[in-house]
Amino acid sequence: MKRAMLIAGNWKMYKGPSEAQAFCAAFAPPRGVDVVLLPAFPALAATVESGTTVFAQNVHWEDEGAFTGEVSASMLHELGVVGALVGHSERRQLFGETDDGVARRVAHALEAGLHVIACVGETGEERERGQMEEVLRRQLSVLQRHERLAVAYEPVWAIGTGVTATPEQVQAAHAFVKGLVDVPVLYGGSVKPDNAAELLAQPGVDGALVGGASLDVASFTAICETASALRS
Repeated sequence: MKRAMLIAGNWKMYKGPSEAQAFCAAFAPPRGVDVVLLPAFPALAATVESGTTVFAQNVHWEDEGAFTGEVSASMLHELGVVGALVGHSERRQLFGETDDGVARRVAHALEAGLHVIACVGETGEERERGQMEEVLRRQLSVLQRHERLAVAYEPVWAIGTGVTATPEQVQAAHAFVKGLVDVPVLYGGSVKPDNAAELLAQPGVDGALVGGASLDVASFTAICETASALRS
């Protein structure tokens, strides 16, 4: 029997505690799919209380210290959070996170017992210059296989733009990633109910990191149901 797909909903800087509670009260994940929600930090506790599996949107590489604005693995554990997203393109592009920082965050989170989704992906300019494989190779070089590690391939040019990579582009990128790191690989980049089936059916696609479409209960449920049907 095939392994269940992982569908992760990244809420980014949307939904405070009350909105998170309302979403979870209306959301019933289908059987046969692993579902994870990634709320903003203030909504972590409210989402955990719903019984849904919860990951944080980031985690630091130290247990404690003078790191204003950061959160540690031990703090997440205390809340009941079981994993973290690391290296999202918005963290890299807007906040200057580096491959070295990603490596340190991933390594510490795994050592601390968290699950990790590590993000990789090229910009539009890098793809146009034929540098997709070079960029992915560099970003993946700091990662090692681990039973609690998954990778999300998220082409930066397809995040929040409404542009989605073609099935052929997704398949090629996932095959390349899996050739370097033997872990589950999710696709992230404008995943919606109307394209989820085509994207998730591609060889090497083990799930999806969903952004905007995860904010609406009906939309996110439809994507989860598609993933469940594909693995049933």
